[in-house]
Amino acid sequence: MGAVIQTKNLSKTYGTTPVLKNIDVVIEAGELTAVMGPSGSGKSTLMNVLSTIDQFTGGEVWLEGKSLLDLNRRLLRQFRQERMGFIFQDYNLLDTLTVKENILLPLSLRKFKSEEMEARLVPILQALNIEEILHKYPNEISGGQKQRAASARAIITKPAIVFADEPTGALDSRSATQLLEQLVGLNEAFGTTIMMVTHDTYAASYCKRVIFLRDGGIVNEIYAGDQTQKAFYDRILETHSLMGGKLR
Repeated sequence: MGAVIQTKNLSKTYGTTPVLKNIDVVIEAGELTAVMGPSGSGKSTLMNVLSTIDQFTGGEVWLEGKSLLDLNRRLLRQFRQERMGFIFQDYNLLDTLTVKENILLPLSLRKFKSEEMEARLVPILQALNIEEILHKYPNEISGGQKQRAASARAIITKPAIVFADEPTGALDSRSATQLLEQLVGLNEAFGTTIMMVTHDTYAASYCKRVIFLRDGGIVNEIYAGDQTQKAFYDRILETHSLMGGKLR
């Protein structure tokens, strides 16, 4: 299916401080990838750069074969709106809108017809099991339900990639497990490409690939392959302990 994201010698500097150093990475269509590393390793900066929220200092980034160096600010904004989805730790739902209105907001802003919006909504509701909360407001639902609504909003535009920033960070263990299982389901059912930044080894173990960052560079990456989730979880822990990091 090809690469959704590819970088070559990607670097990012704040003032005189290098934050990302010569990163070469490829995210293939349909991958479910976690990016891990200790605080200050550069993982959030990497996500911000790849999602065009932040600019890079050196190297090159291609999104679906298009070089970011060839896109002006307007085209970058359009690419981000149409080809990217975002799931944030704090949900970013609008309190004055119902769950349904929050989910459909990206399509409403792009003037989609109501018939098309409803057609896209139905399979996503079933996959995330949130039909019963559609007409409630964010302050009337649980944290886990909010994150599932945010996930629905992220994929309803049929993005090339979804960026998930610590999606389980504000959830209890039961809600986190439910969300992770449903993200896996979205990945498998819709072929949604997901890049998840996380400190959580358990969350990373649901992914097919884990990229480890330290001091702004990629130091290792491992693949789940045919391993069980438990075996992959243990391998993630072992890999990170060998790097001298601390994870939960």
